[in-house]
Amino acid sequence: MSELHTLSVAEAGRLIGARKISPVELVEAMLARIAAIDGRLNSYILVLAERALGTARTAEAEIMAGGWRGPLHGIPFGIKDNYHVAGLPTTGGSRLMQDGPSQTETATIVARLERAGAILMGKLNTWEYGTGDGQVYHDLPYPVARNPWNLARFTGGSSTGAGAAVAGGTALFALGSDTGGSIRLPAAACGLQGLKPTFGRNSRAACLPNCWSLDHTGALTWNVEDQAIVLGATAGFDPRDPSSATAHVPDYRQGLHEGVRGLVIGIVRDLDGVDPAIRDGIEDAGRRLAEAGAILREVSLPAPLSTYQAVAWTINWAESFSIHEQDFLARRGRMGRALRTKMGAGFCVRAVDYLAALRERRRLALATDALVRSVDALLLPGAFHVAPSLREPDTVPAFTRDTACSVFNLSGHPALSLCTGFDAGGLPLNAQIVGRHFDEATVLRVAQAYEAATPWRARKPDPAPHAPEPIMPDTTPPPVSPEHLAEAERYAIRYGLDGLAPAEVAELALLLDKTAAAGLAIPRQPSKEDEPAHVFRVPLR
Repeated sequence: MSELHTLSVAEAGRLIGARKISPVELVEAMLARIAAIDGRLNSYILVLAERALGTARTAEAEIMAGGWRGPLHGIPFGIKDNYHVAGLPTTGGSRLMQDGPSQTETATIVARLERAGAILMGKLNTWEYGTGDGQVYHDLPYPVARNPWNLARFTGGSSTGAGAAVAGGTALFALGSDTGGSIRLPAAACGLQGLKPTFGRNSRAACLPNCWSLDHTGALTWNVEDQAIVLGATAGFDPRDPSSATAHVPDYRQGLHEGVRGLVIGIVRDLDGVDPAIRDGIEDAGRRLAEAGAILREVSLPAPLSTYQAVAWTINWAESFSIHEQDFLARRGRMGRALRTKMGAGFCVRAVDYLAALRERRRLALATDALVRSVDALLLPGAFHVAPSLREPDTVPAFTRDTACSVFNLSGHPALSLCTGFDAGGLPLNAQIVGRHFDEATVLRVAQAYEAATPWRARKPDPAPHAPEPIMPDTTPPPVSPEHLAEAERYAIRYGLDGLAPAEVAELALLLDKTAAAGLAIPRQPSKEDEPAHVFRVPLR
């Protein structure tokens, strides 16, 4: 038998159900793996060793007594540290929450997994509050998570620890959250399958918000069958979440292996800036799906990617700032630079631009939905680049910026990051599979057909014995005119942001320009009757 930490959820579930391994053995193996390599990976913020072992003993007794609950019973998992668990702290990876009280409630989807018998191993690393400006400044209370395929490389953000844990074998699956790609980008960087379900399919209750109208919760797993198992446990209506959908939850494993014969798959080829190796991987995925009987149809997104991005950035900046306004005004000195810069952007967004973004969002979502409904699934790039090097900090922000991920946060469609092989340097490649609202089953079916035709899931990372030291990014702001500095200082004082250092005033001046440019790039609706997507729900109405 393979080392236990290398098992998939499905494999481990079958072995536990057949009583060939015990939950205690599996948890002990995971704890040994954490002890052996997590000093280099930094996937965990908090390891719950005694809690996990106690739960494993209970699970073992239940199974031996004939009380096996199903494929998640006895399976170890980790959660990004923006999910609340009763009796445990939530830090969000921030100094601002380091000394906070233990939580009084548990996130709905964590509770659902535990009811299915899954065993919580601990809290996973994350960008601060699950957000930032795309750069890594190495100034948070926890060292940045490292990519198991190459410890000099970034894991993608913001579910950094989730990507590192599943790829590195310190958790069999992990929960992340996704506002503009924060499940799919770590999956892409770390060679995993990461699913952002339909907006409303998974509950967000008791999960620290980043951006109310774009946030999704979901899992990173080693393979597609594991996604089907986990989503089957987490999905469903939750009255605690006002955006939760009442749509029926199917058995995602039923029909998973039916293949793609006769399915129409739209392939998007006209996005600029995609690495050649990633583009080649997508073309290969299209060929393999066509060989399996799918019908490929070349399609295009209904708007330029820059329009989607300007809308998503403006909504994200404004809503994130609304969530963390008091922290920013009163305690910004304790924030890491990435979060502080993003909060500064939110501080600068005009209300009219935010509302224009919400109005344009509805138009984009309807047009994107028409495209997705014209086929059975879409195949297109997710992350345009392979995982960047922490020793080349200028390359890091582009990994988060150059993607087609936020398209489907705006539209609410289910989107899965799929591993499509490896480049010449051994770094994972990726594609996105996108489906109709609440049709995660077809997304998983297409992904499974590709996965079954390729050898990539047999290849596992072997982390090096030492992690190279990162190189700090240059934080020197470009020159700003005295007039522009004076304007920024007046703006800051007017809205309660006192005591800025000269460098902070310069940065604010640049952020005023950046947010204004994004706001002005958002098309305005010609009709006064076109309402904004204030509370976004699917199906659209």
